[in-house]
Amino acid sequence: MDSLIDSSDVAIPIHAVEPDGLEALLASLGEIEAAWARSTGFDAAAGAVTIIADAKGVIGRVLFGLGRADSRRLAPLITGKLPNILPQGDYHFVSDLPDPTLGALGWALGNYRFERYKTNAAPVPRLVVPAGVDAPKARSMARAITMVRDLVNTPASDLGPAELSAAIHTLGARFGATVSEIVGRDLLSSSLPMIHAVGRAADAERAPRLVDLVWGDPDHPKVTLVGKGVTFDTGGLDIKPSSGMLLMKKDMGGAANTMGLAHMIMDAKLPVRLRLLVPAVENAISGPAFRPGDVLRSRAGVTVEIGNTDAEGRLILADALALAAEENPALLVDLATLTGAARVALGPELPAIFTHDDSLAADLARHAEERSDPLWRLPLWAPYEAMIDSKIADINNAGAGGFAGSITAALFLDRFVPKTIPWIHGDIYAWNPSGKPGRPEGGEAQTIRALFALIQQRFGTV
Repeated sequence: MDSLIDSSDVAIPIHAVEPDGLEALLASLGEIEAAWARSTGFDAAAGAVTIIADAKGVIGRVLFGLGRADSRRLAPLITGKLPNILPQGDYHFVSDLPDPTLGALGWALGNYRFERYKTNAAPVPRLVVPAGVDAPKARSMARAITMVRDLVNTPASDLGPAELSAAIHTLGARFGATVSEIVGRDLLSSSLPMIHAVGRAADAERAPRLVDLVWGDPDHPKVTLVGKGVTFDTGGLDIKPSSGMLLMKKDMGGAANTMGLAHMIMDAKLPVRLRLLVPAVENAISGPAFRPGDVLRSRAGVTVEIGNTDAEGRLILADALALAAEENPALLVDLATLTGAARVALGPELPAIFTHDDSLAADLARHAEERSDPLWRLPLWAPYEAMIDSKIADINNAGAGGFAGSITAALFLDRFVPKTIPWIHGDIYAWNPSGKPGRPEGGEAQTIRALFALIQQRFGTV
């Protein structure tokens, strides 16, 4: 249920206040209310909440601390704290928010609950959309991010390659897109051999596939999204330790995020010809599993020596990127939960972004800053290409030496994208290891609000 509503006759007022404005707010309240607020120690610090109710417990108003501007930078979706504190009911802000759009989005995302396996779903408090906010756009963003989170949070027992494909078909049907797929051994006859190799060890009902969604006017600029869809990653024959598998249901986080971005684009009816490519596989272990030391021939004709079967995401992305590049899109974006090295370098909240295009990088960074959707550019450092050399093939899928793992993975993908195509590679985590306002622990959408703004800016008019 949407937690953002257009109006309500019974909405409870929320006074959002910064520390410098606290005394003026208290002076505007009744003497008893002001005394109560003071007695609770309310200081308008970021996230501070005081509920003022009458003797019967009926809430009359809520005081909410915004903190100072520097503290809000640390928690841009601070309004997401309120739905976890306030009881069910309708609310509205009676004072201006520093960023009403982020305020509404924070509320909606703070209401998120993954309750697929819960017996009883709890009702959520609702917010009247603040003045000046594009309500349909805010709802669209919230729905897209909710879809991303739900997909990432769903365990692999209920979300294999076929179920991920079904979710893409459902998304396509909602917006009138065309969705097709290539499954199992048909990947070989369709020149997608590395997608097949990574997924061929899984059970038949979890056969590897490439899902292909197409939407929009074919005469409009082509925007293509590629998402890594490894629905579970054992590591293959280079098996992960048990602790390393605990979160591997989220290894399709790149696919989920590209689906969320596609949702935003289609819902906004942007004038682009959108294509979404998701190679969906389970990196399982059985007799047919691909082996360390194998050499795979890719769609692009580049031969790949397998240095590590746990570096499988770049293999399936390489075939999908090569297919995407054949159309020469105006923009090509791939998102993937690709390397632990990116998390070591930047942590879980700051996705790594790679591109050769300085202008594209600058525009994306600006949109990320404006929308509090953080990311950080890392270099496609050409001298490190030597780390992925192979003595028996064109390239190795695992970087030698143990250094710069996120960069060498990006350089691997770079071999499959012509330099003439504007390309962005995102190495994301797609997971919140701990909860923050608007960002509960669990699956997360990363970079897609910034990417949507970039695409809207570049292609928003015919």
